[in-house]
Amino acid sequence: MNNNKLYSVIVPVYNSESSLVELFDGIMKVFNDLGNNFEVIFVDDNSRDNSWETLSSLKKEFPDYITAVSLSRNFGQHNATLCGFSFATGDYIITIDDDLQTPPSEIRKLIEGHNNTNHDLTYGVYRRKKHSVTRNIGSRSLKTSARVLRQSPGEGSSFRLISGDLIKKIGHHQQNFIFLDEVFHWYTDDIAFVEVDHQPRKYDKSGYSIGKLVKLVANLVMYYTMVPLKVLVYGGLIISLITFIYGLFFIIKKLVFNVPLGYTSLIVTILFSTSIILFSLGVLGEYLSRIYQLQNRKPPYSIRKAMRREKN
Repeated sequence: MNNNKLYSVIVPVYNSESSLVELFDGIMKVFNDLGNNFEVIFVDDNSRDNSWETLSSLKKEFPDYITAVSLSRNFGQHNATLCGFSFATGDYIITIDDDLQTPPSEIRKLIEGHNNTNHDLTYGVYRRKKHSVTRNIGSRSLKTSARVLRQSPGEGSSFRLISGDLIKKIGHHQQNFIFLDEVFHWYTDDIAFVEVDHQPRKYDKSGYSIGKLVKLVANLVMYYTMVPLKVLVYGGLIISLITFIYGLFFIIKKLVFNVPLGYTSLIVTILFSTSIILFSLGVLGEYLSRIYQLQNRKPPYSIRKAMRREKN
């Protein structure tokens, strides 16, 4: 069972004071049963409830197992997880959500699946997700965009087991918008999938709204694909052909039938071409704004306070 290996469990936390103690108890039970060494890194993504106070209490009770990190503002789940990577010391890293929808007991399946295949990255995928309708629609949209737009596997979840070597490779990524599953795919195709259970949310409601999901998909397309630029190239080519044929039609009418062109065709052509130019400039502007953010080195996260685990 790789008893000499250390597992680092990273938990991004947001408004989850009710579930944190139960989550940690479940994680501890799994590793005690397996006989593995472990550490848990909680990254509080600027929660609005008493999550940090709960983590501080857990840290005092289990100083040898817990590292607690507080971010100075809300950076998002993937950025908080990236922050947790910088504190991880394990040979393998496991990421799990804070809401108990993935029971900690499923970590056993993730470890067994990895031990059977020894892949760089092992995802826990769900038989049936118990999210809300909105969250399920958003999840399906992300998977579809991954397959169609980015040629990624289109499967995966935030429940993962990652080799320490892969974590070292992505450690230098410092762009302000991070989508970890896409970054992982840049470095490896050595990916496995293990089926795990998914439970209804036990406490509170999900923080994902339709607006946030739309924004996430838009950021994925802009940051991790060339789709908008390709749309401009091919769309511009098609529209140019249509406009050329349209103009040729009026020229033929003028030459053959001596029909007055009038102002209608001219105005339609001008408005049509202007709208395409404005749309193209808007897409280019979005890319320039993201290049500007990268050049300004806007940080992916900022730590307010960190309490590292006390090593034996």
